[in-house]
Amino acid sequence: MRTLTFVHAMLLGLVLHLFNPGFVVAQNTARTDHVATAVKSPYPAISDAERLRWAIDSTIGAKSLGAGIVIAAWRTANNNPEEYGPHWEGFAKRYGIRIAGVATGNAIEVEVGNLWGEDPRYVRSAEYRTLPRLRHAAAMVFIAPRADGHLAPSYARYTGIVGSNFISNSWRAKSENGINAALTRSALGFLGKFASNVIDEFWQDINSKVRKRP
Repeated sequence: MRTLTFVHAMLLGLVLHLFNPGFVVAQNTARTDHVATAVKSPYPAISDAERLRWAIDSTIGAKSLGAGIVIAAWRTANNNPEEYGPHWEGFAKRYGIRIAGVATGNAIEVEVGNLWGEDPRYVRSAEYRTLPRLRHAAAMVFIAPRADGHLAPSYARYTGIVGSNFISNSWRAKSENGINAALTRSALGFLGKFASNVIDEFWQDINSKVRKRP
């Protein structure tokens, strides 16, 4: 049996923490201020059309497609996995496989979340200080608003990230279609969600500053 990597261990610790009853209760009843203030009251519940729009944008929007280019280029340069080769055809395969996985994960998150009104959209912090906003971006990886605006564990997101990475084993090369590989991708999926949240949190500020420059 292969030794678990640091990433596997991180994911295992994360899962154990998320499904600790104390954690679930805390996220429902004792939210920290920098997260709680981000949810408006009354909260505008997400519509079916908005769910579909979120799924499409999160799959083929500029941010997702750009991230896919970077990831596929990096893996092609390192020829990882070797079965696809270090050439344009290998890049295309890696890029296509990532898009298929992202689409699967987003579809799962939308469909599962719709069962109990989980909102997949990112809600920016009401804070202006950088560190609390980063903490907020990290917290919003694991929690999401419900239809009435209260924050709860994002079970649909957990299902989408982990489920899609195991499902994608069916169309991946043999060297990356095992349990360990799926767990690694799942852990990286949570890290990727944090990076996406950071962009959503600060992009408006960055864009405003750029526009103000002479």
